Amino acid sequence: MNPTEHTLWVSVIIVGFVVVVAVAALLSLLIYLIKRIDGRVDTIAGSLVAAKANTASTVLIPQVATGVDAVLAEGLEHHLFLGRVLEKVRTSVS
Repeated sequence: MNPTEHTLWVSVIIVGFVVVVAVAALLSLLIYLIKRIDGRVDTIAGSLVAAKANTASTVLIPQVATGVDAVLAEGLEHHLFLGRVLEKVRTSVS
């Protein structure tokens, strides 16, 4: 084997080794990122279960809204009544 062939073979072997190390590093990085993503997916899945539990009683929202509207209407009637009564008291006192 002449020196040129020897140099070529050594160069090819070194390039091959560098490629193998780069592929191993990239695969290790890929495995790390996949494990990280998988952990975050589990966290999100837990959040979705909690959100489902929190919104399980949304059927009560219209009933509560109706009750709040009734309380507000009653409060408005009291406000109007007291406004008329207090206005009469002010005019009779002055």
